[in-house]
Amino acid sequence: MGLKLLAANPKAALVIGGAGVALLGLGLGYKYLRTTEKVVRVGVVSQLLIHPLKSGRAVPVAVAECQKLGFRSGELRDRHWLVVTEDGHMVTARQEPRLVLVSLSCDGGQVYLNGPNMDELSFPIKQPDNPIIDCRVFSSDIQGRDCGDEVSCWLTRYLGADKTCRLVHFEPQMKARRSVDSEPVFPPSERVAYPDVAPVMLLSEASVENLSSKMEKGVTVERFRPNIVISDCEPFAEDSWEEIQIGSVRLQRVMSCGRCILTTVDPETGVITRKEPLETLKSYRLCKPSEKHIYKSAPLFGQLHTVKRTGTMRVGDAVYTISR
Repeated sequence: MGLKLLAANPKAALVIGGAGVALLGLGLGYKYLRTTEKVVRVGVVSQLLIHPLKSGRAVPVAVAECQKLGFRSGELRDRHWLVVTEDGHMVTARQEPRLVLVSLSCDGGQVYLNGPNMDELSFPIKQPDNPIIDCRVFSSDIQGRDCGDEVSCWLTRYLGADKTCRLVHFEPQMKARRSVDSEPVFPPSERVAYPDVAPVMLLSEASVENLSSKMEKGVTVERFRPNIVISDCEPFAEDSWEEIQIGSVRLQRVMSCGRCILTTVDPETGVITRKEPLETLKSYRLCKPSEKHIYKSAPLFGQLHTVKRTGTMRVGDAVYTISR
């Protein structure tokens, strides 16, 4: 009966036939989309590190929430505190190497500052009555909430600085910096607080061991200030991981990390040599000639990622590359 009706009405047959092809196409398309992602296990997370104070000591954590602006664990956020001069220009271990020995931690709404031969100083995370300072991080403007005169005196005394230093805190309502203003290869939508350019930096243990094997005195991963340290992979395997999944987090590689004089500061002593490991890195980790406009003469060590999907990761999580 149905076939007779369709034979009597060719237009209806065309419509129904077309709908059938469309549904078949949708079904095949759905199946194709589900199987396009190739997932390969490439390593394991061995360390997760938060650097609350830019250039300060790292805080190892077992679990990290990975947000668009980087790592968070409780009240700690990666590179959300910054030392500045009185006119708002950033101060890092490039100028003040002993900053690497300063630890900043948070607990119960309080910030705790510690440094060698200094009494611990605590102050509230939230200080809404304190002024907001206009700061300069590299070539970009950004704001920060001043942490107060007592903190300023502590830092100035610790650093033995000729000029007064102040501490500022990046708050959620403040406008973050555009990564693309520092590195044109970043998507225009990407933002950071006080990191150099990217919310997440990843490095493998094997790469650090490879570098150490070429040096008279080896180095540790802390010297390179990554957020994620990977084990169970070959040296520099991370260079080729374009998109990765760790826990519920999806990360997108943007570029390699071009290394500077900061790597020559010993994280255990706060002494800067201005030579190693930079000189050894330059002997075998320079970019291709076609990439000199991006990296210039900086050696490459570690990978900079943006956060494609926020979520949580843990030490011990497997690392997967995603390809299509």
